Amino acid sequence: MEMRIIFPGGKRVDAELNGRVISSDQPPGGGGEGAAPTPYDYFLASMGTCAGIYVLSFCQERGISTEGLELTQRMDFVSEGGKNRLAKVDLQITLPPGFPVKYHNAIIKSAELCAVKKALMNPPDFEISIQDTTDK
Repeated sequence: MEMRIIFPGGKRVDAELNGRVISSDQPPGGGGEGAAPTPYDYFLASMGTCAGIYVLSFCQERGISTEGLELTQRMDFVSEGGKNRLAKVDLQITLPPGFPVKYHNAIIKSAELCAVKKALMNPPDFEISIQDTTDK
């Protein structure tokens, strides 16, 4: 899989993936226009939306109404060396009325299947290199 990162102007940094553009920007206080979420916002949202698709699918596969189904994601940060670090992510599932009690543990387990969470639990190696296009 390959993703192309482009710089359309200002503090915007976009990613092209599978024919789609994922736009990001910095807030005005960071020199941007705030026209799109920051890359870190996308990172935070990816955890909740990933868990959310598993929770949604769990209900849909069992014919359980999803009206009123919701996930709330809370993040705790700690300050280390003058910078904030994500220390804890708490996901709370608000179940729809009439959700069967027998599925309470199972829906939690379905949320835990999230691929983003699994990637954080077993982080990838990172390698950064340069492709020099200047004439030699």
